[in-house]
Amino acid sequence: MIAIKNATLVMKDHFIPDGVLLIADGKILDFGEARKLPIPEGCEVIDAEGLYVGPGFVDIHTHSDGVVFFQDEPVVASQHHLKHGTTTLLPALYFSMDTEAYVRAISVLREAMKKPECANIGGLYMEGPYLNPNFGCDRESNPWKGPVDPEKHLPIIEAAWDLAKVWALAPERENIMQFVLDVKAKNPVAVFSVAHSEAAPADIEAIMPYGLKIGTHHTNATGDRPMYPECRGVCVDETVNYNREIYAELICDSRGIHVDPYMLRLVRRIKGDDRIILISDAYACDGPIPPGYDDVDDINFDHAGEIAGSKMTLDIACRNMIKHTGASIVDVFKFASTNPALAVGFYDRGEIAKGKRADLVFVDYKMKTHRVMMEGKLC
Repeated sequence: MIAIKNATLVMKDHFIPDGVLLIADGKILDFGEARKLPIPEGCEVIDAEGLYVGPGFVDIHTHSDGVVFFQDEPVVASQHHLKHGTTTLLPALYFSMDTEAYVRAISVLREAMKKPECANIGGLYMEGPYLNPNFGCDRESNPWKGPVDPEKHLPIIEAAWDLAKVWALAPERENIMQFVLDVKAKNPVAVFSVAHSEAAPADIEAIMPYGLKIGTHHTNATGDRPMYPECRGVCVDETVNYNREIYAELICDSRGIHVDPYMLRLVRRIKGDDRIILISDAYACDGPIPPGYDDVDDINFDHAGEIAGSKMTLDIACRNMIKHTGASIVDVFKFASTNPALAVGFYDRGEIAKGKRADLVFVDYKMKTHRVMMEGKLC
């Protein structure tokens, strides 16, 4: 048995100061204040030294470590995120791949998941294939501009069906329901997200009964549908905000470039703290830094000078969310651990609770990661 002492435990809606947490067989056995929960004799004792101890981060949308893609260097990318507290992650595979490249990348990651160094890979986030070709970085390389074609997408579904936790799509694509039904036929519990889209509310809401419950990088790579030239229309962002069932992913960089700080506060007020998911959306791209962004060090740019994801890990995203919105440490652990775990069905982790996996991260008040534990073992 392992006992963690001198910790401020981060619960779903409060702290437990001077906390003790007991771990057995990789799971949380018990927790509480030190004055109420004595440490059993014979335990291995870990002194948290006053740090906050919360559930390990769950990053459901990340392509890389900021330098190399997961499908190219899975161990390097996985370990980078693990060192920053991400004990569960979903490598995201982008729409710039054709069928063969998708299947090859899926195979690489399936093999990588067998390695202990990649134990934090919990599945895949399929950012494609059928997104709107007008949106997203590197869109010139999109091989999926043609009609929905089962001959092209069925091999991808077959390769990824049990690993893919999320399938991102643009609901306005013609015959997109064919793709949805093909995914559901192979995996009835598959989750969909609206992504790189200019869909009308009705298009998005039509897929909600089939499992659409996430808005991919909310307010990024989404369009507008104005009814009149002088008016803003109702499109993807408004639909995600309106529908309580849909989680909003947010990329929270230090300058508020992906999502303006005022917008972050607005989305938080609209969606509520139970429907916000922080993602890193870390990407690998070495395009030129556009004028005015010379001091930006946590996002990437493509070769057209457009934003291409981030270089962040979730501890950094949490720190930025605190700065931009005034959120508490309790709040950001909900955004980066509890909510994403629930959204994609990782019900055995994402919070400090009896019987949950002992995936833990030790952070200071600035959300700097000091220690990481996966299934009861220090990493």
